[in-house]
Amino acid sequence: MRREKKRAKGGKRLALLFISGALIAGGLWFSTTNVYKFAKGYLMFKVEKSQREEFKPASAYEKKEDSKPKEKELYAVRPKKGEDMGELYIPKLNATLPIYHGTDEDELEKGVGHYANSVLPGEEDNSVLSGHRDTVFRKLGEIGKRDVLTVRTSAGEFTYKVKRVRIVDADDRTVIVPKPKATLTVTTCYPFNFIGDAPQRYILEAFLVDQKLNP
Repeated sequence: MRREKKRAKGGKRLALLFISGALIAGGLWFSTTNVYKFAKGYLMFKVEKSQREEFKPASAYEKKEDSKPKEKELYAVRPKKGEDMGELYIPKLNATLPIYHGTDEDELEKGVGHYANSVLPGEEDNSVLSGHRDTVFRKLGEIGKRDVLTVRTSAGEFTYKVKRVRIVDADDRTVIVPKPKATLTVTTCYPFNFIGDAPQRYILEAFLVDQKLNP
């Protein structure tokens, strides 16, 4: 009985050893086969990529430029403070008014002042002009929606159409806020017949509708 039990145990051990060896051999075969396939695939990918790079046109390696052309600057030379920089023509009033760069009293005594921290006429954003209600802008109240304002400068002639008329408090700073497109804001004190420091401002907001640039 004991010998038979020993033989049975021995047979089980051999069977387990055989099964273990088979599993190990199978695992090795599976893993080496997959490693081989992976290595082969990776090598083919690198070779194919190398060929593609070799035959890629030279232009493909260059950094793509922005397809949108850069806008040419309207003003090669910016005006200096106090300088005569153009004129404002108001067809409805048949009036042509000189524009000076700056809005200090020195500029406003001579004509229309251009707020120095705003863009120049014709440029994108908000160009702001100011004038006294009892001199250059005494008839500005006659100008309203759909009327035309033309600014002539060294860069060309810029035509604006009034889209909005506002009356605001004297300390209202929304007059000089940035705008998403070329805008001309014209401002003067209000009421026009007020004696002393006027408490309000008369505002014309006009959008660029046409331009004739100088060569």
